[in-house]
Amino acid sequence: MIPFIGSAQKSWYKSSPLDYMWMNIGNAGFSEGEVTYPSLAFSPSGEPYVAFQDFAHSHKATVMKFDGITWVLVGNAGFSGFTSMFNSLEFSPSGQPYVAFRDAANAQKATVMKFDGSSWMDVGSAGFSVGSVNYTSLAFNLSGQPCVAFQDDANSLKASLMNFNGTNWVVIGNAGFSAGQANYTSLAFSPSGLPYVAYEDLGNSGKASVMKFDGTAWVNVGTAGFSADSVFYTSLAFSSSGQPYLAFKDAANAYKVTVMKFDGTTWVNVGNAGFSAGQANYTVLAFSPSGQAYVAYQDLVNYTKATVMKFDGAGWVNVGNAGFSSDTARRISFAFSPFGQPYVAYIDFANSKKATVMKYDSVYVGINIIQESRFSLYPNPVKNNLTIDIKNVNSTTKFVEIYESRGEKIFDTQTNKDRIIVNVETFPTGIYIVKVKTESSNWIGKFCKD
Repeated sequence: MIPFIGSAQKSWYKSSPLDYMWMNIGNAGFSEGEVTYPSLAFSPSGEPYVAFQDFAHSHKATVMKFDGITWVLVGNAGFSGFTSMFNSLEFSPSGQPYVAFRDAANAQKATVMKFDGSSWMDVGSAGFSVGSVNYTSLAFNLSGQPCVAFQDDANSLKASLMNFNGTNWVVIGNAGFSAGQANYTSLAFSPSGLPYVAYEDLGNSGKASVMKFDGTAWVNVGTAGFSADSVFYTSLAFSSSGQPYLAFKDAANAYKVTVMKFDGTTWVNVGNAGFSAGQANYTVLAFSPSGQAYVAYQDLVNYTKATVMKFDGAGWVNVGNAGFSSDTARRISFAFSPFGQPYVAYIDFANSKKATVMKYDSVYVGINIIQESRFSLYPNPVKNNLTIDIKNVNSTTKFVEIYESRGEKIFDTQTNKDRIIVNVETFPTGIYIVKVKTESSNWIGKFCKD
């Protein structure tokens, strides 16, 4: 028998790798219906928001946020005029959510909308680009103005960048500044405020190119077409030291993930090229608040589920389990909360292609620092009936939850009793987490199901 007395731990303490897990934020598949083009971002107060094309509302744009208990609408569902594609969600420096998208209500041109606290409104003119667009990528410059990079149909499918100057949307530099057709345009601003755009460059055999606007003209960052072969799903981000990094699906390395950085002279690999276990789709790069590079992607060697890896200074390692989503995860979006937790949003094939958001966290985050024991679990290991003894939890109302080791909640109840018995006979063999919560405190325990 494995004796176990459940006790609270300090919020920074993790006793084993099982204490780290990918967990659903609210319900999996929380959207009303099927979605596509999910885009994840955090409000300044730390609430996760997701924008998506909403099949339940005529394929229009919808934004939802997690309010700490459940996912709720931000304004009206389906607020765009018609179908939205390539949704890109970001928060302004003043904390307002903005969404850029390809707008079917305006001849597939670019539109940006913002939520003013009560409703969604156009930022400048709807459909402000000259022609139709693809791969809209939204970011804010140092002046707080929204900027959108996109593949520009009015300019031979080359890359263009526009910003809203408070009155109108204006082109930055030349429209169609790339050498050839630009796919997967990705916009980021350097710490000094220069806009950089990365893309698959069909003017250079489909290889990766990055260009920046130096205040006068668009110039290449390093060599145009610097990757070894063609690339897909380019994702650009800046390190805390100001270096541009680029993640992509790499045809030169069996379509696995590669990350490169510009060292001031040339583009160099970060760790090994093609470091993922197998082929990857929907690669997204982000930096943690502590400065580590992370990449999220759809992992074809793990049944097209979601995987996240990070660079630990020597090599790329998995963050939690590879392939941690319940089933296929498409069009992955990835971001860090202000508190440093990595989150992913995706189309969830385990839940009718609805939206799901997961975070990687320790089950001990937020646990109060209490030294004495509060509950016990027995027998442990258990085959049939698990007793959860909570007589020492000093509260009239107690909430008991059980999670499987990957973070899926499989049992919860509210009780005023000192002891409950849970039949676990049908639970698969493995380790399970028990949480006992009151209005003021949380406690954690584990048991083994034989």
